[in-house]
Amino acid sequence: MQVCVELMFYAAMAFQSVIESVGEKVKILKEGDIVIPHFLGECGDCPNCKSKKSNLCHKYPLNFSGLLLDGTSRMSIKGQRIYHHVSCSTLSEYLVLDQNYVIKIDPRLPIEHAAFLCCAFTTGFGSTFKDVNIEKGSTVAVLGLGGVGLGVVEGARQKEAAKIIGIDIHEIKSEKAKIFGVTDFINIKVSEKSVSELVKEATGGLGVDYFFECTNVPDLMINEAIQSTRMGYGTVILLGAGLELDWQMSYVPLMLGRTLKGSIYGGIRTRTDLPYIFDKCINKEIKLDELLTHEVSLNDVNKAFEYLKEPNCVKVLIKF
Repeated sequence: MQVCVELMFYAAMAFQSVIESVGEKVKILKEGDIVIPHFLGECGDCPNCKSKKSNLCHKYPLNFSGLLLDGTSRMSIKGQRIYHHVSCSTLSEYLVLDQNYVIKIDPRLPIEHAAFLCCAFTTGFGSTFKDVNIEKGSTVAVLGLGGVGLGVVEGARQKEAAKIIGIDIHEIKSEKAKIFGVTDFINIKVSEKSVSELVKEATGGLGVDYFFECTNVPDLMINEAIQSTRMGYGTVILLGAGLELDWQMSYVPLMLGRTLKGSIYGGIRTRTDLPYIFDKCINKEIKLDELLTHEVSLNDVNKAFEYLKEPNCVKVLIKF
């Protein structure tokens, strides 16, 4: 029998919920707990969890089937099956989840911040100490200054990177990026030079130690990113998620000692690592207030998609 909990959206936002009821075998959660539904689980016992090298659990994996792990759905309309988007379906008023895909929130964490930690910002922030461990004095470039990119910038700042180059096509993004720690801003839309040329100009011709790709723009995410890093030991971390499944890559620059690394959720383990990030937010070491740029009600949710097209938009809060 699959162990599940039933969740009802608390009157705050998508991706943050309150438990309405629990199944008889649920031991780690109770009615009334404020929680985050998540697409990753952590059993603590599988080879990946025990290795501490990955956040991709074998027992509770990332699931794109639209069904729960037992192959069923807990949602329907007039007898027709409804699929769970990435196991969560967080735009539902009610949802049913395995308890291993639910993370209890420290009640000291401001309720409006909880949704920001489910994916984007945490992905970027976590990647700076989980996917790679940025050393003090390193040089870092971040392509795309949305929620993910600003998470990278904050993480690089806390790791005391010497130079943090923010790259975007909107000049207005430089203002927000500087709040999080960007030292140099490059607007690639106003230059005829390539991204790699601009990054090398900003680093004395060497390129950066770490390049974080947060856009999933095929022409930029591989070849330009690799060329932007130092020969011998530069590292590219791919954080952008999109629909492109294939791309062409020039392998020679990679052979010259560089590393290309993929990432899911910045390498963050939901039960082991998230409490550390919660503490940083509670202690005001992370400026989550700066991420919120727009708010809408659920009835006006279509406006959220329009806001996302605006250059000053970072995160949109949906109030239920």
